Amino acid sequence: MNAVAARRVRVIRLLAVLSLSWVLFALASRSMTPSVARPAAPPPRGQILAAGGEVLARSVDGRRVYPYGRLAGALLGFEGADAGLEGLEFFYQDALARGEDLRLSVDVSLQTLAEEVLNRAVVDRDAEWGAAAILDVRSGRVLALASAAPFNPGTWRTQPASGRRNRPLVEQYEPGSVMKALVVSALINEGRTTPTTRYDTPMRRRVGAASISDLVTHPARLNTQGILQYSSNVGMTRLVDGVPPELLARYFQAFGFGTRLSLGPVFNAPGRVGSPASWGTLGQATRAFGQGLSVNTLQLAAAFNTIANDGLYRTPTLVLGEAGTPARRVLQPETARTVQGLLHVVVDRRLPTSAAWPGYHTAGKTGTAQIAIGGQYSDTTFMSTFAGFFPARQPRVTIAVAVRGARRQYQGSQLAAPVFRDLAIGLASAWSLVPDTTVVGSR
Repeated sequence: MNAVAARRVRVIRLLAVLSLSWVLFALASRSMTPSVARPAAPPPRGQILAAGGEVLARSVDGRRVYPYGRLAGALLGFEGADAGLEGLEFFYQDALARGEDLRLSVDVSLQTLAEEVLNRAVVDRDAEWGAAAILDVRSGRVLALASAAPFNPGTWRTQPASGRRNRPLVEQYEPGSVMKALVVSALINEGRTTPTTRYDTPMRRRVGAASISDLVTHPARLNTQGILQYSSNVGMTRLVDGVPPELLARYFQAFGFGTRLSLGPVFNAPGRVGSPASWGTLGQATRAFGQGLSVNTLQLAAAFNTIANDGLYRTPTLVLGEAGTPARRVLQPETARTVQGLLHVVVDRRLPTSAAWPGYHTAGKTGTAQIAIGGQYSDTTFMSTFAGFFPARQPRVTIAVAVRGARRQYQGSQLAAPVFRDLAIGLASAWSLVPDTTVVGSR
């Protein structure tokens, strides 16, 4: 081999060694380079489920969808670009963003029934809005929370903001005569009256600086049962004569008025009772028939549920798995059962068709309250309310209904009571209840 060829061989061998060294260096450098972890993708937003597992809200391809459309829309709220903006989507933003599911106590079939019946009434009477709440008597769980008019969270940008209001929780109003049942309960419980105690009840009576009057003609003397039956304002002023205002205030508080309900992070209006020291004689009298204080619809349902639940108050619960506050005794069981019977009589004798159906007995009380507008009570705008329970014997659900500003047939007996009746009949059908032909008062 000549010198040139030998030199060529040496160069080729050197290049081969250098190439191998470069490969080995590159591999070693790669293994020594610290790995940079990619940021973990956020978990998909949690679902909102009904009690039966039905999906009310979920995320699909980064977009929030509501499979049931407008059902429970005001309760669910909606999501903006990257966070919940209203309703449960807002109040449970942190948990949902972590991918946690939210399971409600709401029953889809009862929610559907409540919205259909309520919306129909609001449209038929050309009312401003309506609200309804249905509670399970023993547990206090919210089975339905309906607002009217309906709201579809999937198209929230194109709908008026007023439709987003969760009416049963955020609207507070003077409830009217439904309060009479609660005041009578308190006074019976305190031994200050009985169902048969009689009072002078003229159609008009002066209390303080005001004249209190009744609308329904009634006898000049009524017992406590009759005061409820005829919904006598004058009779209620007689019942609270001489009653310490602090006593009534204590019961209002025990029934859950004047403070927010414990619903986790969910906002609800507290209503207002006012300090008993500021009531005066007239203020106490008007509160006895439901004017001068304010409540929301779920508060009203929870208060009446105390009567249905044999005197035990249960704070409503909306999200399954969340610990509710312990039950508290407000009324003695015998008091609650006595008032259950009184309210059964009220419906059977005064509202047999507007608040009940033949063979399907209900128990409850109507209310019709003037609405204060501009500091004065209006003569044309009213709040129509009804609160009660079904069945009248061995109650299973408590229902409260409120409709504001109906243009026609606005009385509680004409508007809120029929909504309550239709809800009760829907429940009777769902439960396949056999009609009860027992005559009222024979229990």
